[in-house]
Amino acid sequence: MFALQSLNCRRGEHHALRDVTLRLEAGEFIAVCGLNGAGKSTLLEVMTGLLDYSGRCLFDREEIRAWQPRALARRISFLPQTSAAAARFSVAEVVRMGRYPFESPWHPDPGAAAICQRAMHLAGCEEFAHRAIDQLSGGERQRVFFAAALAQQPQALLLDEPGTFVDLPHQIQMFQTLRSLCGDGLLCVAATHDLNLAAAFCSRIILLDRGALTADGAPSCVLPGDAFARVFGGLVKVEQTGGQVRVHYAV
Repeated sequence: MFALQSLNCRRGEHHALRDVTLRLEAGEFIAVCGLNGAGKSTLLEVMTGLLDYSGRCLFDREEIRAWQPRALARRISFLPQTSAAAARFSVAEVVRMGRYPFESPWHPDPGAAAICQRAMHLAGCEEFAHRAIDQLSGGERQRVFFAAALAQQPQALLLDEPGTFVDLPHQIQMFQTLRSLCGDGLLCVAATHDLNLAAAFCSRIILLDRGALTADGAPSCVLPGDAFARVFGGLVKVEQTGGQVRVHYAV
């Protein structure tokens, strides 16, 4: 689905991505991990078509920069770390915005209501569908924006710290939902600092360090590996029992 070849990206004078080569396929649930400034957000923004780059970033065999924005929005959905609260809009209206790439004044989207209702159910926000978005807590808003991303019914869903402000039960629900959708063929790529959620739910971990790809594989291979130890040093301890991996934080 995505093919990245010798991908580089600069943010001003900062070299944010360095010669990254990856393939990402439908049905994978991939965690992108690393310290602050490792290039996680930059990678997702390049894959979403928001940043310029050198090298290649192919989506469905076509350079991401060659896609028309509306056509791309019908295939890829992006949930950033934080989204501005759309004042005066209800939760249901914000989720309905996820259907905008499929609508026009001449061609309404007849299935939009059912799609949005299901998205709110999956995101755990249907109970406050009629409340104003700017009256919600930060975690509740994040679940609404997650629902809007799901309402796009994308083939690839890219999420930058999707658990921001979200309480633990709803973070677990979110990752369970994503894993289930990946079982139906969705490609999900989530930048996350929660290594235990990544180990428990993701099929693959990509580890970035100062813009470079340093490890790529199953959690049971990456987390106990040398590259992970080099990046995180003595901050964490990895425990592996059978096929289960847990990360303990140094205190």
